[in-house]
Amino acid sequence: MRIVDHTIYRYRLPYARAVKWSDIVEDGADFLLLRLTADTGNEGVAETVLKPTWNGASASTMTAALEDVLLPWLKDQDVSDPAGVAARLAMIPGQQAACTLLDNALWDLRAASARTPLWHYLGGRDTVDLSWVLTRQAPSLMVQEAEDVIARHGFRAVKIKGGQGLDVDVQAVREIRKAVGDDVALYVDANGAYPLHAAQSYVDAMTDAGAALVEDPSPLHPDAAFESLQASLASPVLVDFGNTCLRDTALFLERGARAISLKPGRFGLTATRQMATLAAAHDALTVVGMFGESALGTLTALAQAACLPDSALPAETTWYLAMTTQIVDLPAVREGRLRLPAACGLAQQVDWDRLTSLTRS
Repeated sequence: MRIVDHTIYRYRLPYARAVKWSDIVEDGADFLLLRLTADTGNEGVAETVLKPTWNGASASTMTAALEDVLLPWLKDQDVSDPAGVAARLAMIPGQQAACTLLDNALWDLRAASARTPLWHYLGGRDTVDLSWVLTRQAPSLMVQEAEDVIARHGFRAVKIKGGQGLDVDVQAVREIRKAVGDDVALYVDANGAYPLHAAQSYVDAMTDAGAALVEDPSPLHPDAAFESLQASLASPVLVDFGNTCLRDTALFLERGARAISLKPGRFGLTATRQMATLAAAHDALTVVGMFGESALGTLTALAQAACLPDSALPAETTWYLAMTTQIVDLPAVREGRLRLPAACGLAQQVDWDRLTSLTRS
């Protein structure tokens, strides 16, 4: 099976309110969608978010990387062979964002060719547990949002974005814990906001306030300092941003990492599947982390989540619920769970007319 055609779309999906991340404030998200056509007539689709500080990508750099480098490089490649494609793409340095988008579209293409949903093609189950991510706001507003999303969707796990200062973070966790009760799991993502020397005391404070674990309390590297930090703590440190590739995953696990965030939107399904295998070999906790996906990207990410063990944290990829429109319609989240669609390939699920109306130059 070979690629014979492709189309690239850029579009923007607005948020219901302005959102404060660790690096930017935005009222919507920009995406790039890649649509591949094979000589079999089957199609594969994937998206990537366009956030330079998240993946170093813009619409123009991604398009150039795909059309000038990667797609020509795979012109004569049998793309039904994941190992062959991965080996071929590994020969091209410095194009992780574009390779990720292409990798995910190719997995969707293979599933469509096999006439089965991607989650089933990868060996996953049809229902996944989900969590909600509370972005940075005043603690009182975070409490209101937590109560609202739990009431509407039944989430049994919530990730709290920290990094607003120790006192504010402690207040937020305590007040959210009091509001949602003990049946909802809470953990904190500080996005590396605090210096390494303060990481242990920060994790201890979050644990005392009611969080089960902390993600990226400080900038993390797979070194002796991380090993010492994790060894000093009873709870796992969830490694995210410092894990930049499969090699980093192996190094963090060798240094005692007990929890790893897997992001198909950042690394691609090929790499995250390998990361998950490494984590399982070390008995490390895993979670499919949020990467700002729309509903379309969520389906790609949840195909990975559907393959993780029952011990995994609920997938964080529910950010599409913060957006006011979508190009793919998903079933409702009920009791914190989502049943994955049975459609064979994302091309069947995209509303192409709606996408066209949202497409930007």
